[in-house]
Amino acid sequence: MTNVLPVTLDDVRDAAARLKGVAHRTPVLRSRTLDGLAGAEVFLKCENLQRVGAFKFRGAYNAVSRLAPERLAKGVAAYSSGNHAQAVALAARELGSSAVIVMPEDTPRSKREATAGYGAEVVTYDRYTGDRVAIGEALAAERGLALIPPYEHPHVIAGQGTAALELIEEAGELDGLLVPVGGGGLIAGSATAAKGLLPGARVIGVEPEAGDDTRRSLAAGERVSIPVPRTIADGQAADIPGELTFSINQHLVDDVALVSDDDIRAAMRFAFERLKIVIEPSGATPLAALLSGRLERVPPRLGLIISGGNIDTRRFAELCAQAPPA
Repeated sequence: MTNVLPVTLDDVRDAAARLKGVAHRTPVLRSRTLDGLAGAEVFLKCENLQRVGAFKFRGAYNAVSRLAPERLAKGVAAYSSGNHAQAVALAARELGSSAVIVMPEDTPRSKREATAGYGAEVVTYDRYTGDRVAIGEALAAERGLALIPPYEHPHVIAGQGTAALELIEEAGELDGLLVPVGGGGLIAGSATAAKGLLPGARVIGVEPEAGDDTRRSLAAGERVSIPVPRTIADGQAADIPGELTFSINQHLVDDVALVSDDDIRAAMRFAFERLKIVIEPSGATPLAALLSGRLERVPPRLGLIISGGNIDTRRFAELCAQAPPA
């Protein structure tokens, strides 16, 4: 099936070759405690330990590195709530280019400061009244920059899929894969890798309850728009799936589970106290779905993509303190 879609397993493998020695090959974490709670063998792909603290570096570098030298020389632009912003900024710096990033004004300070720290110029907007795509496109056109979108780009999607590719290479055959869903790039790339290697594996997306645009869209058979979500999972505050990502996910994603903000807080706290890792709200949603019993059936051998760990100390402590009792 994947050979008729805009991104293929070969594209993911090609991205993996390009990223070798540049992106971290992040660890796969196991926990007997988690296995016992889940009633399954669970494998956590820790993209919170990736460069810039999130999977986004994979897709950003794969896309930016393919620009012609003359395009690179002029610089790149992107719009992002934080992790893609940092990823494009770092990829541009690594490749001798420059970056201008459009970010929501309420982006966590740690993400905005990190983006600037990689050398990017940051331009802010109001996520509830502004159109980041229009702002980004206008800025790129005005300055002659190459626009690298956070998920609506085949090279970005292929790059994101390398996380699942590595997970399967290390863990072996999986019966299921849990992946956070925002704009849909990570799960589109992950599903491309998973279904290409393990056709029988179930690929399950996870969204916050307030931001279930992909779940609704898959049920409707077409992209559905919702109000801009208000959730602690800021990296998943999408109001409509991407056109390109949805064209893939509609064919390859089996289901979408929903989690509450309380589920996410509890998962963050569990990850810190029992697994000894720090994950941001969006990165915690697959673990939240597993721990809260939101899955109809837990596959016997299950992979989780822990997508990121970018959160400042104060916010992390605040959210963990608000977690419901175990």
